[in-house]
Amino acid sequence: MADVLILGISHYPMLIWPDKSMAGLLQKMLTNPNLPEELKTPAGWSENMREEWGTDQGEAAAAAHRKTMLDWTRKAREALDEFNPDFVLIWGDDQYENFKEDVVPPYCINAHPEFRFHNFPNNVWGEPVEKEFVLPGVQAAAKHLASELISAGFDTAYSYKPLHHPLGHAFTNAIFYLDYDRKGFNYPILPVSINCYGRHVICQKGGLPNFDKELSEADLDPPAPTSKRLFDMGAETARILSESPYRVALIASSSWSHAFLTQKNHYLWPDIPADRALFDALVKRDYDYWRNYPAAAIEESGQQEVLNWSCLVGAMSALGRGEPDVAAFVETWIFNSCKAFLVSKP
Repeated sequence: MADVLILGISHYPMLIWPDKSMAGLLQKMLTNPNLPEELKTPAGWSENMREEWGTDQGEAAAAAHRKTMLDWTRKAREALDEFNPDFVLIWGDDQYENFKEDVVPPYCINAHPEFRFHNFPNNVWGEPVEKEFVLPGVQAAAKHLASELISAGFDTAYSYKPLHHPLGHAFTNAIFYLDYDRKGFNYPILPVSINCYGRHVICQKGGLPNFDKELSEADLDPPAPTSKRLFDMGAETARILSESPYRVALIASSSWSHAFLTQKNHYLWPDIPADRALFDALVKRDYDYWRNYPAAAIEESGQQEVLNWSCLVGAMSALGRGEPDVAAFVETWIFNSCKAFLVSKP
């Protein structure tokens, strides 16, 4: 039986830019013409939200948020280096990046021989956009995983080259943040794209709401795969890889509820209570809560990206993991999304 390391991290995009930019999404959501009058200024916000916003539009809070996130991400990197896997499998969402109108698979194993990508402009590392990052893939292992999943009843899409985009930000940011200190990231990767955004992946282009047009039911896309299906797929993935000759790190890459997806909160703050309920269930190993989490609840709470973590929790269940070695929940009101971190060692 091969050893398997399980990690949960965030790929929060605003961590790439300086602190003064971190509250940019909230500022954009404040331009919503349909926003209730009382919410247009901090005077109408909750005390917690006002406190985080402060007198500098969240810049000081951003520095603290960054430090907290990096503290937990570095713990994940420490566990990764200690484990020294043969390759790293990453479950991440594709937000209208590689998969667009021509095809949207529920999930896809990216069995590419290598991955080439660039950073974003004006990043905190001062890296030019011309700098190319190259990481090896694990095509033989990816084909083995796809074959075994199909044999187990999971009709798995796979690809040997990119379609529209070299590699989605759920994957590249995970790599950038695990290597935030720029000491190098040399592990081969196996990205598994999950269609987390479901009914909004095409009509909203996997992103922000369009305030100029309210979407009707006819505008929406077919739904994302259910938490139950992804839980079971993650469990089967863990079983297959634990019986393989490979030492593998399994990583879920995502933040949890997103303000810009949470209509009931006027797209201003994430659904913190719903996230805490999921986190508590994770720590208590209440796997049924995760497996049976309704799609309607995910959409109502803007938790589309937790579907990546459904795969992770399924893997923990299949491997009979005990209490996580590291488990942290990072709450925020103004930085778009709550974040969770996890380390489960073999």
